[in-house]
Amino acid sequence: MLNLLKGRAAGAAAAMAAAVALTGATAVAPSAALAAPGSSAAADAQGAMGPDHVFVIMMENHGRDQIIGNTADAPYITSLAQRYNVATNYHGVTHPSLTNYLATISGDFQGIWDDCRAGADVTCAPEEFVPGSGDATDTASLTSAQVASASAKPHMFSGKNIVDQLEDKGLSWKAYMQSMPSAGSTVEYAPTIGSTTVKLYAEKHNPFMYFSDIAGNPSRTSKIVPLEQNLASDLSSGNVPNFVWISPDQCHDMHGTSPSGANRIGMPSCGYPASGLDHGAIKLGDDYVKQQVTQIMDSATWKTTNSSIVLAWDENDYSGYSGGPGSPVGANGAVLGGGDAPLIVINSAQGPHKTTDKMSDHYTLLSTIEHLWHLGCLANTCSPTTSGTFEELFRP
Repeated sequence: MLNLLKGRAAGAAAAMAAAVALTGATAVAPSAALAAPGSSAAADAQGAMGPDHVFVIMMENHGRDQIIGNTADAPYITSLAQRYNVATNYHGVTHPSLTNYLATISGDFQGIWDDCRAGADVTCAPEEFVPGSGDATDTASLTSAQVASASAKPHMFSGKNIVDQLEDKGLSWKAYMQSMPSAGSTVEYAPTIGSTTVKLYAEKHNPFMYFSDIAGNPSRTSKIVPLEQNLASDLSSGNVPNFVWISPDQCHDMHGTSPSGANRIGMPSCGYPASGLDHGAIKLGDDYVKQQVTQIMDSATWKTTNSSIVLAWDENDYSGYSGGPGSPVGANGAVLGGGDAPLIVINSAQGPHKTTDKMSDHYTLLSTIEHLWHLGCLANTCSPTTSGTFEELFRP
């Protein structure tokens, strides 16, 4: 898998982001935002027009069969898939990671194929679907026009995103980033131990900082916070936003890190194995998902509202590049997808176990959230051909 093939994969360090005390707007239920206060519609619409809260937990770099059914390494996630709702034909939009994170919050992978840092002065040549990429993507190719366009594209995007949509509807949001050093931090990786910066927090897994109307707005960057203590505090106080984004760090999202980095932080199971499946990273991720999902489900917010948890993986392990409805097309008509990826939806209003086998990807997830909350559409989510929805997964 990519972890074994690419030296550019993440390093590691202790999960040591400092807690930052922040205050935010009290969460506004979607029903209240979409109906006049005091009206019968407001009283009747509690949760009926969409979840009161959606928690999105984004994991890393594994195909569906590597996780769901892997009872040795991912018993908890497998149990979630058996009990709750599953998209069995879900995909990353393309490779690598950053593109999928951008796609999930903006409906557009922004025409790049790299994992570079955010910045108006940052441009990078494509890392995937080019000769010498060192993985299965080099069996498909970008067109020369795609290479030229991607190589010249600054990594600070001006397009609209889900934050704009949420705020336009009066809905609240917050992004919780494990091991991020401080709210709104602009570092590419963290933390720094001695003179060495290690790659536990990775900006490429924080898509919010790549959009100019978020990164340049202090009131918005104050809502991009270290996960440590902040999520637990907000759940405890009941001050939970409508839209919650959670990015675990690279030792807990199943990405993993180099063996030397893993040893440095006393977490050897986070290191890439010499060959075969990265059992240690999967197990760390499974344990972390259990911790976070249990914490959410134990909260008063979960127990008293109509809410959903989405557990998604950004892409597979680069063993293939099957795509979803919105994946780009390269030279010779090749679909440049991100491969198969797991997606599970857990609803507080429990119903029978459901699956959908419709072709879907991160655009489908965003489109579904937009439909549930009547947010409008963004880029590829404006067409059923390039997105579609699976709203049924969010219904009891």
